[in-house]
Amino acid sequence: MKWLLGGLLALIGIVAIVVAGGYFALKRDDIPYETLAAKYESADSRYIDLPSGIRMHYRDQGAAQEPGAPTVPTILLIHGYSASLHTWEPWVQRLSEQYRVVSIDLPGHGLTRAPAGYRANIENFRDAVAEFVQAYGLTRFAIAGNSMGGNVAWSYALAHPDQLDALILVDAAGWPHTEESRANDSPTLKLLRNPALRPLLTNLDNTRLFRRGLEASFANPALATDDMVTRYAELSRAPGHRDILVQLQTGYADRTHATNELLAPIHTPTLILWGRHDNLIPVADAELFHTAIAGSEVKIYEDGGHILQEEKAEDSATAAEEFLYRIYEGGALATAAE
Repeated sequence: MKWLLGGLLALIGIVAIVVAGGYFALKRDDIPYETLAAKYESADSRYIDLPSGIRMHYRDQGAAQEPGAPTVPTILLIHGYSASLHTWEPWVQRLSEQYRVVSIDLPGHGLTRAPAGYRANIENFRDAVAEFVQAYGLTRFAIAGNSMGGNVAWSYALAHPDQLDALILVDAAGWPHTEESRANDSPTLKLLRNPALRPLLTNLDNTRLFRRGLEASFANPALATDDMVTRYAELSRAPGHRDILVQLQTGYADRTHATNELLAPIHTPTLILWGRHDNLIPVADAELFHTAIAGSEVKIYEDGGHILQEEKAEDSATAAEEFLYRIYEGGALATAAE
């Protein structure tokens, strides 16, 4: 019996060593911001230090960038969970012909640095956007957000309606989901929500999880290229980013979820874009937003997924451009300007 017990303990010890060895083999350290910036900055990359201690990475592109150029409308773009401003590059290329296009990295995402102890949630992201708007001197503008960024965008519309000319929600988050609906969440999100696995997974090489999550985000999984997967995985390893990404998952239940009553005060002209094959947020949520926001417009892409600004780049950018044209050139704003 003692021999058997000793053998069992030895076996457990061997397994523990193997598991530990596997853990350390897969463990990945932070990547310094300087290293990431050298790879993922563009010629248009800029930084601004905000009063809260956030050092925000942004790009300001498009029309009216030359001194003395006529003033044109501005659109501010907000990315989704674990993404970065890179996701909007197809829209920037299209919209920058007629508009000033400003895109930002939220705290804990892309190349934006958050101060130590930063508490990541939708409200604080909304306030970070407000800090940026004030510090950068934006006055009136349109705002567009994808996924979690859509949640930030409609929260901003509620908090600062006097600043906005238009609101564009692209597969936006915000409505409460049941456990049944969350069964379609990406593998990455499911694992990060597991309290036992979360501390271990945070510091591991999550490249494969990002690949699976991105493939699930497109109706056409082949759009999740190696370069895209590498960018997501590497930017998540900026100092402090992984902790913020985990905070966002653990704090899901504490979010202020959308309701008809909550969204009713939004009178900003609103466009809702959604992919029929969104595997992360059900297409039914598009109708929920449409019902809750009076006068809103909705467009469903039958062959689109969760990241329409990339998967249906030309079509979705055209829809945004036509919507903004009606507001700025043919709508109430243009009439008031006359």
